Amino acid sequence: MILAFVALAFVLSVWFTHRFSRPGSWFYILDVPNERSLHDNPKPRGGGVAMLIAIYAALALAVGLFLTEARQTLVWVGAACLMVAVVSFLDDRHTMPVAYRIAAHVAAAFLLFRVGLGLESVGLPGVEWTLPVAIAGAASLLYVVWMINLYNFMDGMDGLAAGMAVLGFGTYAALGAMAGDVAFALTNAVVAASAGGFLVFNFPPARIFMGDVGSSALGLSAAAFSLWGVQRGVFSFWLALLVFLPFMADATVTLFRRLLRRERFWEPHRSHYYQRLVRGLGWTHRKAVLWGYVLMAACAISALWAKGRDTLDQWSLLGVWAVAYAGLLWWVSYREGRRRSGGHA
Repeated sequence: MILAFVALAFVLSVWFTHRFSRPGSWFYILDVPNERSLHDNPKPRGGGVAMLIAIYAALALAVGLFLTEARQTLVWVGAACLMVAVVSFLDDRHTMPVAYRIAAHVAAAFLLFRVGLGLESVGLPGVEWTLPVAIAGAASLLYVVWMINLYNFMDGMDGLAAGMAVLGFGTYAALGAMAGDVAFALTNAVVAASAGGFLVFNFPPARIFMGDVGSSALGLSAAAFSLWGVQRGVFSFWLALLVFLPFMADATVTLFRRLLRRERFWEPHRSHYYQRLVRGLGWTHRKAVLWGYVLMAACAISALWAKGRDTLDQWSLLGVWAVAYAGLLWWVSYREGRRRSGGHA
């Protein structure tokens, strides 16, 4: 039964993405290169709309047929996603002020919190802290808004954001299946399949981008489903973050670097580590994204392995990833410096 809905989402995503990549479609919106872009020629960016159509269609059918116990949660998550997607679509077409977009993100985050998808506790392996209501509310809003925006920041290379969606939501689906939670597994599998259908046309060299509609909706979904998974006992919050660590680490470290340099961090830029692999080290898009997939897959496998392990194993895993990421980020900066100074890249 699950496979039927997954297949439906994939097929619909492929069909609509192909349709929206062709001139003449109402959703044919060209992405003109700017200061942040790694592409040189305008390309359509209606792929996010195609993904959302596939996701909403497959999940609406699933909820109508048998996912009745998850109906309320999925309706509210869908409403929050739609709110963010509409504002993002208007921004893709007409370029809206940043304040309007952030207001929509905060409103969507508040909506999720009001229906019970909040960050009520945080912790690490073997340690859990329950947050006071006021702090939980503020932390929830900040977390959801940051996830929406970090996914948008990381959507700057052919195949990168879609690949993260396939592996990230696919891992959530596997964790849901391991926990025996059909509703959670099916929902995330549908999102992963829709991203996979879009990836058919987005893998380098991309024929279409997902635009802010797709990246913002995926970011909100990652936040909402991580909180939903914790609420349903599928995984701990730290494990949910490990799955999306490749995006979270790059975006968060880059933000703090820009803050420390007193840069206008809200403006387009090319200082994310994945951008520096291409601009600074001369990697091709395909090489960078394939190595990105390796890193994403390693995090996914680690999360699956960590599920049900004892506390010592989980702490050891976190320690390995902390050292590995520190080394990876240092390596990119080191090789950039060598290349600028005339050494071998």
